[in-house]
Amino acid sequence: WLQTVTQSLIEQGATTFYLGGYGAFDRLAAAILREQKKRYPQIELVLVLAYLNTRRDTSGYDRTVYPPLETVPRRFAISHRNRWMVESVDVVVSYVLHDWGGAATTLQYAKRKKKRIISYCDDVGG
Repeated sequence: WLQTVTQSLIEQGATTFYLGGYGAFDRLAAAILREQKKRYPQIELVLVLAYLNTRRDTSGYDRTVYPPLETVPRRFAISHRNRWMVESVDVVVSYVLHDWGGAATTLQYAKRKKKRIISYCDDVGG
């Protein structure tokens, strides 16, 4: 599903993909996009950092970006980073299987912001 979605987005002109880099879905998306990059070298994979001064492995990404989170308490950094990502993109690709937790909160935020959402649950999961 994710391979088909990303390929379709690329063929529609998408060139920049923001990735969170934390959960299993983030790792899967990064792996699929790295494969897509072999065929579509123009795409850019951007790791969006929630924290500065961490020893994260950034290999496999074209660049990193750190949103303006300097004044955000550390425990809220990921949720603020996620909101920044939603505000910065045209399309949100979502793999949210339940209505609780950080990913579900971010998806609700994207809906409130009237973003184009491509959701696994809408397409495949139910």
